[in-house]
Amino acid sequence: MPTPLLQQFYIAEEQSVYLLKADDARKHRAWIRLCKQQLSKLGYSDIELAGKGAYGFVFAGVNQQGESHVFKFSRITLPRHIQDRLEDEAHIISLLNHPHVPPLVKFEMVGRQGILVMHRAKGEDLEQLCLRRGALTPGEVMEIARQLADILIYLRVGTPLVHGDIKPSNLMWDEASQTLSLIDWGSAVFAQRDENNEPVASNVMNLLSGDQQHTNARMGDVYFIGEEQLNAGLSSPRFDEQGVAGTLFALASGLPSRFGSKVIPPTSLGLPVELARILEGMLSHDANTRYRAGDYFLKAMSRPQRLLLPKLSDEEYHAPIPVWTQATNKEVDTVSYSSRKSFLREHQVDEPIARVDDFQLDKYYRNFMAGMGDTEKGFLAALGRLGHYPIMGGLALHWQDNSLYVDSNLALYDDSLKHAFSQVVGNMITLARGIHKQGTFKACFFNARDTLHITREDESQKFVAGENQQLPFEVNDVPLQEDKSRLHSYFEDGRDPDESLELPAEIMTELGTLNQIHHTGCIIFEVLPTHMKIHSYFKLLNPRRQAAFRACLDRILNHVGKIQGYGVSGFMKLPYKNTREFEHIQALPEKFYPRDPRDLAG
Repeated sequence: MPTPLLQQFYIAEEQSVYLLKADDARKHRAWIRLCKQQLSKLGYSDIELAGKGAYGFVFAGVNQQGESHVFKFSRITLPRHIQDRLEDEAHIISLLNHPHVPPLVKFEMVGRQGILVMHRAKGEDLEQLCLRRGALTPGEVMEIARQLADILIYLRVGTPLVHGDIKPSNLMWDEASQTLSLIDWGSAVFAQRDENNEPVASNVMNLLSGDQQHTNARMGDVYFIGEEQLNAGLSSPRFDEQGVAGTLFALASGLPSRFGSKVIPPTSLGLPVELARILEGMLSHDANTRYRAGDYFLKAMSRPQRLLLPKLSDEEYHAPIPVWTQATNKEVDTVSYSSRKSFLREHQVDEPIARVDDFQLDKYYRNFMAGMGDTEKGFLAALGRLGHYPIMGGLALHWQDNSLYVDSNLALYDDSLKHAFSQVVGNMITLARGIHKQGTFKACFFNARDTLHITREDESQKFVAGENQQLPFEVNDVPLQEDKSRLHSYFEDGRDPDESLELPAEIMTELGTLNQIHHTGCIIFEVLPTHMKIHSYFKLLNPRRQAAFRACLDRILNHVGKIQGYGVSGFMKLPYKNTREFEHIQALPEKFYPRDPRDLAG
């Protein structure tokens, strides 16, 4: 790979390009063009950005022989010892020879930039498949479980290896051949302990020199890794058993994490009873139970399987709260913002948010989960999953002594995703019913493409909106009947204790005026030292008030120069009170795949 122009790679932030400053967005697009141009010069076609993560990013292309390759780059903004992990990853992949692991093509250094080239696995990653289809069928989950067990057994041969980051997005599934591929070996290490917790060494000298006091484990995805890996235990094949358990639970439930299995247990998901009981054990809080279940999993899945698991007849899933589908030609790049999370924490910990440079959704959630119980973590992860769909609207959840009350307005802008999205909504509500404490939680969903960006040279200047900038809003064609006694006010729950920005009185006055005009939506002010983002979603429900509504939004924009300090402040208004009430639950009842599915098969 001789081309020197490939040595500059940079993704500014791990968020939608529409939330970047204009200069950063231009750099981002130019960087993608550069990468595609350079790969094209090397003879590749059909080039695309295939993925990105905290440590690197991946392009894909087809060579002149028709082979599909992926190119993984480390971020050059990372410290040198972190960038060097890409070469370690290439070395580990070069040692593997397994049908479920795409082989290495080569590793090269271009200047300071390491580039790892691999064969591309066929199919679609399982996270994207679940986002599109919802929870997988019991037959698919069982087949994936068998192939994962085969991979785990292979990794224990000789000097055991730990992948360290098994999760749905790192598993490619080819539906045509029903074949699985495990990708992204960036967290892989040689195990320090075997499955019996004995020190690993290929010979006595290695044992004498091996460091058994400090872990060599790398942090995988906190949504899927187990307690031992999260708490920096010595690396072991047991780590990957936990990744597999969390992954299979997520695929069978439609949840985006391992969290939530107390309220939505594996035994409630319609799986074959043996697999359901195995996953229940592997997700146990007792280590010995986890180990016994892990051992049984490998033995059971490696036996010749005589189970016939035809797909059962499809039933349309109805979400427990309304989900509206809305046709539009407008592209929606959803971002979610939620507040009042502090009441979900079981105990206080050092505040990690202060160390986050920007309110990037994924990292924001993961940091804020510190101090929460597993059900609360599962609820937040499920709520974050809503933001992966093209939606706009909002939610307000109120926990009281015996009930959960939910006000909502969720508009989905792709009817083909309604079944999967409704499942995600249902999971989120089910987990919320399993939270037994009093408090309020709000979330709103807006289109990042509508975000206004206002910049200033330095902090001595005021933020000034551009002459052509306006806060956008939609208009409902027909007035909706307004019942002032049922309006969901911007201000009904008072100031949010988790928000750090205080808005000036002039803007608060305009929000009060806006509150009197029948509409739904949200507005969020995010202020950094030289960059202000105003996120919004407004839908006017009384077309006769368009002039007044526009004037109010314009006045809000005129007052942004009075905003002082940094942080986030958000306000949401739902169109009316249409509260759904739900009883608290401990856990969903048992539900297994039927002994004789022939009468129910579709």
